[in-house]
This record gives sequence, C-alpha cells and structure tokens, in this order.
Amino acid sequence: MLKKVPHTYVIVVGLIVICAALTWIIPGGEFKRETVVVNGIPREVIQNNSFQFTESNLQTWQVFSAFFEGFVKTSNIIAFILMIGGAFWILNESKSIDLGIYRFLNSAKKWEKFKLMKRIGVNNIILIAIMFIFSLFGSVFGMSEETIAFTIIFVPLAISMGYDSIVGVSLCFVAAALGFAGAFLNPFTVGIAQGLSNLPLFSGIEYRIFMWATISITGIAYILRYAAKIHVNPQKSIVYDDDNYWRTRNNETGTDFNFYVPRAAWISFILLSVALTFFAFYYPVTALKLGNTEIIFPVVPVCTAIFFISGILALRKTVHFYILVLLSFTVVFLIVGVMGYDWYVMEIASLFLALGIVSGIAMGKTPNELTRSFIEGAKDILPAAMVVGLAGGIVVVLEEGKIIDTLLYYASQSMSDLGKVGSVSVMYLIQNFLNIFIPSGSSKAALTMPMMSQFSDLIGISRQATVVAFQLGDGITNMITPVSGVLIGVLGVARIPYEKWVKWIFPLILILFVLGFLLLLPTVLIQLNGF
Repeated sequence: MLKKVPHTYVIVVGLIVICAALTWIIPGGEFKRETVVVNGIPREVIQNNSFQFTESNLQTWQVFSAFFEGFVKTSNIIAFILMIGGAFWILNESKSIDLGIYRFLNSAKKWEKFKLMKRIGVNNIILIAIMFIFSLFGSVFGMSEETIAFTIIFVPLAISMGYDSIVGVSLCFVAAALGFAGAFLNPFTVGIAQGLSNLPLFSGIEYRIFMWATISITGIAYILRYAAKIHVNPQKSIVYDDDNYWRTRNNETGTDFNFYVPRAAWISFILLSVALTFFAFYYPVTALKLGNTEIIFPVVPVCTAIFFISGILALRKTVHFYILVLLSFTVVFLIVGVMGYDWYVMEIASLFLALGIVSGIAMGKTPNELTRSFIEGAKDILPAAMVVGLAGGIVVVLEEGKIIDTLLYYASQSMSDLGKVGSVSVMYLIQNFLNIFIPSGSSKAALTMPMMSQFSDLIGISRQATVVAFQLGDGITNMITPVSGVLIGVLGVARIPYEKWVKWIFPLILILFVLGFLLLLPTVLIQLNGF
C-alpha cells in the first residue's frame, strides 16, 4: 500500500529543516557588497574577488523563528493574496464572471461553423491566444505576481471548457513564465543583467526574440497536448478530485441569471466616471515603457472615454455586464500602471480591492455585507497565503546561516579550465541552481552578474552570452521552485497541491532545461548580432 503524499505544509517545513542542516555542513562565507546605479536605480551588488569565509551561523531553534521571519519577508505577497481573495469573492457573488464565461463559451461554439476554425479547434485557438498574450506580457514587462489574480479567472474558465485547474494555471502563470524565461524586453532580468554587465540596454534583441518564440511554442505545444488528453477524459487529470471545488462552484451557479440594474450601479458608475475624468486631466499623457523605448500616449483619457461609453451600454442591460466592464478596465489599468508608472504588488492589490468594493456597491450591498464578503474571501484563500509565508522561511534560513554566498563562491570556482561551451554551460547550471533558493530575478542578477561578466572576459565569452545564461537559468525553474511566493500563491488559489504540480510540470521543466542549453550554444559558437 502506497504511503500518503505529505501535505504541502509538511514539504515546505521539511525543506526548512534540510536547509538548516546544510548550515552545519557548508561553511559560512560572504562577499563584500557595494551600491551601484543600474539603469537609474541603485542596486546592491557583490564586489569581485571579495569572498571570505566567516564563522558559521548554525541554524537550530531558528527553524521556528524562520516561520515568523518568512511571513515578514513575504508580507507583500501575503497581503496581495488576501486582498485579491477578498475582492474576487465579492466579484464572484455577483455571478458576473460566471455569466461572462457562459456567454463566451456560447459564442465560441458559433465559431465552429467556420471550417478553418472547426479544423483547428475553437478551444485550441482560445488557449493559444490567451497563452500567447501572457507569454508576451512575461517577456515585455516581466509579468509574474499579477498572474495570481488572473488564476481566479482562468481556472473556472478552464473547468467550464472541460479541462482542469492545471490548464487554467498554465493559461496565465506558465505562459507568463515561458515569456519570462525567453524575455527580450524584461527590465527586471535582461535590463538589470545588461546594465550590470555594462552592455547597451536590450542589445542582442534579435536572438532573444527567437529564443522567446522557441520557448513559447515548445511550452504551449506541451500544454495543448496535455489539454487535449484531459478534454477527452477529464478523470485522467491528477487533480481531478481536487477540482471538485471548482466543478461544484460552477454547477451551483448554473445558467439562470437574474438580470437587473440597481440604482446603486448607476451611482457607482457616475462617481467612477467623475474620478476617472479627474485622473484623465491629471495624467493627460502616459509614457509607456517598452524596453528602452517610450511610447507617449493619452492612455488614461482614452480609457476614460471608452469606459464611459461601454459602462452606459452595459448598464442598459444588466449590472453583470457593468461589473465585467469594471473587470476589463481593471486589467487595462493594471497593464498601464505596470508599464507606465512602475506599479508593483501594492498598487495592483489596491486596484483589485477597488474593483471588489465598486462591484459590491454596484450590486447594492451594504457596508456590512461588503465587509462580510471580503472576510469570507480572505478566509477562503488564507491557506495559500500561509504557504507563501512558510516558503519564505527557506530563504531566511539560508541567508541567516550565511551559506548563500558560499554556494555561489563554490559554483564560480567550478568554471575554471572548462572552455567556452563548458563555462557557459556551468553558468547556466549555476543560475538554475541558485534560482531554487533565490527566485527573484533582479536580486540574483545583482548577486551573480558582476562576477559572471568579469569571468566571461577572462575566458573569451561574450558578456551577452553570460546574460543569456542568467536569463534562461532564472526563468525556467521559476515554475517549480518551492520558495517562489508567486508559484505557491498561484497553486494555493487554484487549490493544486504542490506535490501534484511537481509531478505534472517536471517533464516540461526537463524539456525546457535541455532547450535552454541548446539555445545557449549559438551564443558562443556563432557570431550573432549584438553579441
């Protein structure tokens, strides 16, 4: 009889204990650090040849305090998840998303009358279109944390289409991760790494676009193949039992919708229109950053005008359509905020909180009812937030144990006398290994690129090749590392146990890992533009 697979919490706590044990085996060490300005932003980086062994800081009882410190370290992601959960619970009670999915799927069935659509498969077209968009977002502005919010939308959609929650997560999180790995304009990975390596910002973009296309096509093809298998027989899904929550929720919704427009909906629309008009005058133009290019466009005034028209049209039918308009413009302003105003999790969480409150007001909810709904949603998603905090404890133990720098030092020493292909391959391995413990691309770039770029000069490797090794090594394992607050948050929202996710994603990780190695070879064997 097979033993029961440990709970996700047990796995994470076990990893914390293992990391604590490593501090008794691996000697302590540290690099000296200095602050440099990279692309106009101060970054703390290590000094070359500054490593020195230090007294070990053995971790014992600290495994317990690591839980507390892990929650503090990831508090922004935890707050983000709780606010998103509360806001979407209010949204879900309106049944607007369910109506949107129902209408969307009915419309999609009509597309099958076109022969080309029927031959390719309407579902396949929908999946490809969604994943392409999110892959592009991951590549251009490093979409990552934002996928937690989209998971709540795409998992019910995937279930309604006859797939499972894994497909729903793949539509946004995996697709964005594919784009993140093959990024060609991501300022948080490529931009910082090139800045630290004294390379022209986003140079070598031609080959990076090729990498992005190759990685995205490979990943999307893998997901489509899996989705087709599940669509034929949903019970083949390893999360079939776990998806009962979503199937039950979808069944409870049904297809009977009570169309109405309360007076509060019109009041919320008028107030929101006034607020957006104010912002349109305050922000007449926005500089949208696209790589090292800025596009000046009056995006807020244009969006305000479109919202005013679409809001009136929606409210003439039902409050559900109005709430869907609110959701659509929330996504639009999220993209504008990230690309134009450097928004991060605080601003995005605030935006979705506003969405939830305005949606509740539009439905005519009282302040007490809104509060109860928000608390219910936060309570429902609390286990996901708890896991993020626990996972943060892994990094805390490694940092407090002073072995992160030692691991990096040992890894860098392993590259001596390996030749160009061997050295860039080891760089790739190092970045993949470090990503298991340091999922932040910008932090890892600051930690490794000053040393790696200098080392590449000594052995005759292009610094661009070193950046590519970092980029690929940083992106692929984001989809499996247990210390990633985004991954753990997404899985918690989707109610997918971590161990089942690893079982499903591991073959794809292996494929992408080998593909990443193959994409590295041309950077040292062929003369590429910008390299």
